[in-house]
Amino acid sequence: MSRKVVRLTVDHLAQLEGPCGTCLFWQLDPVARDRVCPDEAAPEKEAWVSSVLRDWGSCGRVVLVDDRPVGYAIYAPDAFLPGAGGFPTAPVSPDAVLLTNVWVHPHHVGGGLGRMLVQGVARDLIKRGGIRAIEAFGDTRGPGRRGSCVMPSDFLGSVGFKTQRTHGATPRMRMELRAALSLKDEVEAALERLVGAVRPAAKAHPAEGRMTRGDLN
Repeated sequence: MSRKVVRLTVDHLAQLEGPCGTCLFWQLDPVARDRVCPDEAAPEKEAWVSSVLRDWGSCGRVVLVDDRPVGYAIYAPDAFLPGAGGFPTAPVSPDAVLLTNVWVHPHHVGGGLGRMLVQGVARDLIKRGGIRAIEAFGDTRGPGRRGSCVMPSDFLGSVGFKTQRTHGATPRMRMELRAALSLKDEVEAALERLVGAVRPAAKAHPAEGRMTRGDLN
């Protein structure tokens, strides 16, 4: 089974299950959202993605399993996300980009795909330069209390976020990009140690192990 993370494009929106394709929770303020008819939501979301791609660059990552999209992450500077202004712990820090949501298909939850998506976002932002952190609004009350667009704080904590500004329901959380990079390196190092632990030891050549006079010099 192949797994990889790729850039989000407008074409992906129609392929993604879950709430991403038509959800405008973050992209519009509440008044503007109420004016959008249900059949206009998908085109409005496509227009937002196209606008951010043109003005800022990639604003999402999609995880593919056997070349089929099964999850996504959306992120952008908060200037592109008017919906974030309604949170009591807003605004986002000026040196950070806002991660709005991470979604993985229920059939693939628990396989580490959410962490892959967050690391994919971190790698993209590190390459861009000039960005120090990723921030996100978490929900301490569990999923579904404010719709499916606010990530549980427990998930954010499990992938490296720490509380930046406390709140009983929706704290603002932050992950330094340097910490994200260090976490990636630690994971890769642990995998190398694991591979080394199970790799069979090489058999010594019959000539090896016999000390010669030259070895003592």
